[in-house]
Amino acid sequence: MTKREAVIVGVADLPLKDGKVCRPMSVLEAQALVARDALKDAGIPMSAVDGLLTAGLWGVPGPGQLPTVTLSEYLGITPRFVDATNIGGSAFESHVAHAAMAIEAGRCEVALITYGSLQKSELSRNLAGRPAVLTMQYETPWGMPTPVGGYAMAAQRHMHEYGTTSEQLAEIAVATRKWAALNPAATMREPLTIDDVLRSTMVADPLHLLDICLVTDGGGAVVMTTAEHAKSLGCKAVHVRGYGESHTHWTIAAMPDLARLTAAEVAGRDAFAMAGISHEAIDVVEVYDSFTITVLLTLEALGFCRRGEGGAFVANQRTAPGGAFPLNTNGGGLSYAHPGMYGIFLLIEAVRQLRGECGPRQVQGAQTALVHGTGGTLSSGATCILSTR
Repeated sequence: MTKREAVIVGVADLPLKDGKVCRPMSVLEAQALVARDALKDAGIPMSAVDGLLTAGLWGVPGPGQLPTVTLSEYLGITPRFVDATNIGGSAFESHVAHAAMAIEAGRCEVALITYGSLQKSELSRNLAGRPAVLTMQYETPWGMPTPVGGYAMAAQRHMHEYGTTSEQLAEIAVATRKWAALNPAATMREPLTIDDVLRSTMVADPLHLLDICLVTDGGGAVVMTTAEHAKSLGCKAVHVRGYGESHTHWTIAAMPDLARLTAAEVAGRDAFAMAGISHEAIDVVEVYDSFTITVLLTLEALGFCRRGEGGAFVANQRTAPGGAFPLNTNGGGLSYAHPGMYGIFLLIEAVRQLRGECGPRQVQGAQTALVHGTGGTLSSGATCILSTR
């Protein structure tokens, strides 16, 4: 019997204007629109979807407590494999891994992964104003701003241990903005300098306003099926070569080491081992950039540089267009969009890069991509290695 292999065959994201959806809609409609477009990209009808994976903070309390049930009702489908795993912004990299396992085990033929958020249009961050219960009671009531306070603590610790500077963190924001300038869909495209970042408002020392991701609406979808099915459709399949996932804590006080992203170390190690490739084989990297420090810690944890060397690694615009290390090529959460859980957009951009669809920002010859999502307060990590080969 021929081994079933899971591949990605369709992606789509929601058009935005100034970070908002272009017309009023519900979060369910937002997901339905990107699902429709991703399935069209794949050449697969909605009726063929028998696997549904989603995560989000919409409709909680309420219908969002059963997100796959609510969404499948809206889409008019009856899936036989469902997954509502929510580990924060890294959930969608986990969903790719879970969908791949389900497809290869014959549990479904076509898996649809979706995300939607209208947090900017609704003028609301979904966790705001909620009571601090369970583990949150130890931080939130005492003034810890979540999540920025935890990320600021990690940045301070990294600076203390390794001499990392605010200028080095700013290099990441500036490089990412240069990629956004090449992406017509990016929310922020104006030129940005290191001095601009350092002069922007200090939000939580040492993180400035321009070290922090945008607050936007957004929607994204990914479609997966078997390599055999993809071949019959005549579409360019992106292979899932490896994956890994882990998490360590929720509250920042419980993080094992503020200057070390343990979850990413575990997820990345497992993904590379499964893919059977080295770091040198990666052509383009898409990692979660909720804050500039997130990127620095992730690059170290994934093994692209040693611990403490992240600042030097990103110096001199190494990750910008034309640099030696293409990173977050659509403009990332810092300049493209950030609807609250950004991980699905990392996958969408990686697939488009591997299919050669990115126009002025295209990384020439890109055949293998690493995607890494981060969730919570540096809490969870999930890695996918994708390839056209």
